[in-house]
Amino acid sequence: MQEDILLQISSRLRETRKSQGITLQELANRAEVSKALISQIENNRTIPSLLVLINLIRSLGVDLNVFFEELANGAGNSRVLLRRSDEYQTFYKEDVREFAYRRILTKTVGGVPMDVVLLELQPRARRNKPIKTEAFEFKFLIRGEVEYIIGDEVHHLREGDSLFFDGRIPHRPANLTDSDALMLVFYFFVDKA
Repeated sequence: MQEDILLQISSRLRETRKSQGITLQELANRAEVSKALISQIENNRTIPSLLVLINLIRSLGVDLNVFFEELANGAGNSRVLLRRSDEYQTFYKEDVREFAYRRILTKTVGGVPMDVVLLELQPRARRNKPIKTEAFEFKFLIRGEVEYIIGDEVHHLREGDSLFFDGRIPHRPANLTDSDALMLVFYFFVDKA
């Protein structure tokens, strides 16, 4: 399956760092960048410059050829992509365990990188502060009830409702019920311009 290379890179950086037991702060110190920048890169919220990327890879003690070889080997040219549910990769953003993401597909379509995930919100899960994503977001609520605060607006979603917005606007989701909620989410990554 061919996945968007930028999203593969961010996942590979996070996996490599965690497998070596290196904290965000330790890597930030080694690479002489901010902890926040590394978090944003690992969580697909920003794209690093080439120099920053090379510096991060070297700071992890990984050979550049080895790092990129694994990414290149995963590419394919099939026009039909099939993903089985047991192949979905579970990940968490900012180590918030109440929000479990399962990556279904990462692909560039028409020059626009897109990421498709299932997002499960545990009962009473909420973010403490608003977040931003360098993407337009489409959310379809499969199960449960979720509140989204986007800028100054509050939106209540029930099963079957959908929401589309510019993720660069500060937003904060919350599950206000005692049951879990499940959403299908599409991220369409855009330039900062």
